[in-house]
Amino acid sequence: MTTTTFEGTVRSRVGIRPRAVAVGVVALIGTAAVSVLTLGTGEFPIAPADVVKTLFGQGTAAQDFIVNELRLPRLITAILVGMALAAGGAVFQSLVRNPLGSPDVLGITNGASTAALAVVILGGSSTQLSLAAVAGGLAAALLIWLIGGRHGLHGYRFILVGIGMAAILTGISGYLLTRGIQMENARALLWLTGSLDGRDWQQAGPLLGVLAVTLPILLLACGPGLRILEMGDDSAAALGVPVGVLRTGALFTAALLVSCAAAAAGPVAFVALIAPHLTKRLTRAPGPNLVPALALGALLLVGADWLAQHGPKPLPVGVVTGIVGGAYLVWLLTTERRAGRI
Repeated sequence: MTTTTFEGTVRSRVGIRPRAVAVGVVALIGTAAVSVLTLGTGEFPIAPADVVKTLFGQGTAAQDFIVNELRLPRLITAILVGMALAAGGAVFQSLVRNPLGSPDVLGITNGASTAALAVVILGGSSTQLSLAAVAGGLAAALLIWLIGGRHGLHGYRFILVGIGMAAILTGISGYLLTRGIQMENARALLWLTGSLDGRDWQQAGPLLGVLAVTLPILLLACGPGLRILEMGDDSAAALGVPVGVLRTGALFTAALLVSCAAAAAGPVAFVALIAPHLTKRLTRAPGPNLVPALALGALLLVGADWLAQHGPKPLPVGVVTGIVGGAYLVWLLTTERRAGRI
C-alpha cells in the first residue's frame, strides 16, 4: 500500500479532512483575534497588547476589573451562544438535507421567543424567562415533529410545517405584545431582538454546562450517523443506522441547544442558518461538519457583537446578525432557485 493510499484510508476511517481542519483552525484564530479587539472596546478602550497582558494577569487593577469582570463574561456568552446556534443549525440542515433547515425558519426559535415573551409580559424573573425559553423551544420542536416529521423528516414537508408553526407563534407573540404595558414591552422587544448587553456568568455558566453534555452526544453518537443519513433513509438503514432513533435524538438535542442559546441571549437571528451552510461550502465535505461549524459560529457572533459596538450608537447584536443574515438568505434563495432545488 502506498503512502497516499494509507493516508486516504486513515482519513476515511477517523473522519479527518484537511480542508475541514483548516477551516476550523482559521475560524478559531479569527475568533481569538476578534475577541481581543472586543475586550478592548468600550467607554474605556484598551489596546490589544494590554488586553492580552490583562488576560494573563499582568494588567493594572482597573484593566483587570474592566476586562475580566465586565467584558469577559459577555464575550464568553457570545462564543457559547454562537457555538450552540451553529451546532443546532448544522444538525437541522443535515436532518432535512436542505440549507433552509434552520431553527430560525423551522419555528424552534419562535417557540422559545413566544414562551419567554409570555413570562416578560407577566412580569416574571430572568430565571423564569430562561426556563420558559428552553421549554418553549422544546415544545415547538415536539409539535413540529408530531405534525411533520414523526415518520421521517422529509425535507420540504418538515420545512413547510416549521414555517407554518413559526407564523402561528409570531402571531401569538404579537398578541402578547398588545397586552403588555410600556415598560414590559420595551424589555420584551429588547430581548426579542437578541442582545448580549448585561450578560454575565449567570448566562454563560448554564449554557457551558449544556454544551458540555450535548456536544459529545452530537459529535460521537449522532455525527457519523447523520453523515450516512444524508445519502438517504434506505441506504442508512441498510448500513445499520437506526434512522428513527437517530432522527429523534438529534432533533431534540439540537432543539435544546438552540433553546438554551435563546435563553442566554435572546433569539439571535440567522447565525444558525449562516454558520453551518457557510461551513459546508468552505469544507466541501458531507455531513453536519460540526467541529468547524462550532468555530465559525463563534466567530460570526463575536464579530457581529464587535460590529454592533462600533456603530454611531451601540446596537443589539441581533440587529447586525439580522441585517447580514437577511442578505445571506436572499442570496441563498437565489442560488438554490438557479440550481433548480426550489
